[in-house]
Amino acid sequence: MANIQWEYIFDFELALESIPFILKGLPYTMGIALISTFFGLVLGLILATMRITNVPILEWFARTYISFMRGTPTLVLLFLLYFGLPFIGIQFDAVTAAVIGFSINSAAYIAEIIRSSISSVAIGQWEAAYALGLNWTFVMRKIILPQAFRIAIPPLSNVVLDIIKGTSLTAMITVPDMFQNAKIVGGREFDYMTMYILVAIIYWVVCSLFGRLQNYLEARTSTYV
Repeated sequence: MANIQWEYIFDFELALESIPFILKGLPYTMGIALISTFFGLVLGLILATMRITNVPILEWFARTYISFMRGTPTLVLLFLLYFGLPFIGIQFDAVTAAVIGFSINSAAYIAEIIRSSISSVAIGQWEAAYALGLNWTFVMRKIILPQAFRIAIPPLSNVVLDIIKGTSLTAMITVPDMFQNAKIVGGREFDYMTMYILVAIIYWVVCSLFGRLQNYLEARTSTYV
């Protein structure tokens, strides 16, 4: 078996020199991910509430929205927002288009996570609260959602990790994120392999750090069980 010439697969010197430039895209990567997660949570909570109401039109709208977003590739949404909307006179900059795209897409997954988490709370919690004369809004906000949040932490964390990794797609609409910067160096140095391996390692480190945060939140909330 021929010896593998590792210098043609991964150039350590080039990788070390390129780390500062690639990390210049980290604020875009994390900024888009965190802002999209926030708006995704807000919209997801609204959609989840619509799903569990007894108002048919609201439930139908939420079901349709969730079905469409879960069945549409994120890259297609980004292209529609950035390249498609200008044809009808609506123009977003790349970062704004990315935030909108990931927000409305993640909201569909978050809505189902919240809905299932709420459904996992024992029905006795509702019955006891209503027996005390508490209204639906108070019961949901003070009793049900805090318990549902603990249940939702692991799946919600997976959504956030998917968003962080998915931000690499924003390079396709010219956002100067980490992956876009890796592509620039790869093209300049004619060494895409090194850059792609390097940026993969950086994403792994970032996601691993977030995984530690997930473990911390799980440990903290478990103390209230």
